[in-house]
Amino acid sequence: MLKMFTTQLAGLFKRIEEKEEFSFEDGARLLAQGPVGDGKIYLLCVGEMKAVEFEAFEGSEPFKWAKRLEDVSEVTVADRVLLFSRYASDKNAVAIAEQLHERNIPFVAVSTALEEEETGVDHLADVHINLQLKKGLLPDEMGNRFGYPASMAGLFAYYGLKFTIEEILAEYEE
Repeated sequence: MLKMFTTQLAGLFKRIEEKEEFSFEDGARLLAQGPVGDGKIYLLCVGEMKAVEFEAFEGSEPFKWAKRLEDVSEVTVADRVLLFSRYASDKNAVAIAEQLHERNIPFVAVSTALEEEETGVDHLADVHINLQLKKGLLPDEMGNRFGYPASMAGLFAYYGLKFTIEEILAEYEE
């Protein structure tokens, strides 16, 4: 079972990398505008995506340009926001995204877009990275799927953005 999960997980990461390549670049450029200017990068993670937040602030390589988003009213147009949720339709994520959109705060959202809804974070964000995780990775005997590694996919996207932002900011500092 572990071997099959490993294979499927590697396939998921490859799918995200291939299908979202331009979104990673665009998202990193948008987020890097915060620290390059007078702003910050705020990070907000919903549900199990708190794993990303924990890694960003408590991991062995903290994201030095990021700050936890405690209150949307503290964010200015000079700032940038990175929002993680399992699904683009997550009610909490959509509520925050609507506030950011109304206040013209540029933001990047990372989530799985399940259906074409114009109210999801995928439609509100300046850049959306689709995690491509519509069902569990492993089949059971009844034809159902299990093994839904949303936080692992979120961490993969987080590192893709973080590394690209660090590259951009290193070039800017030279």
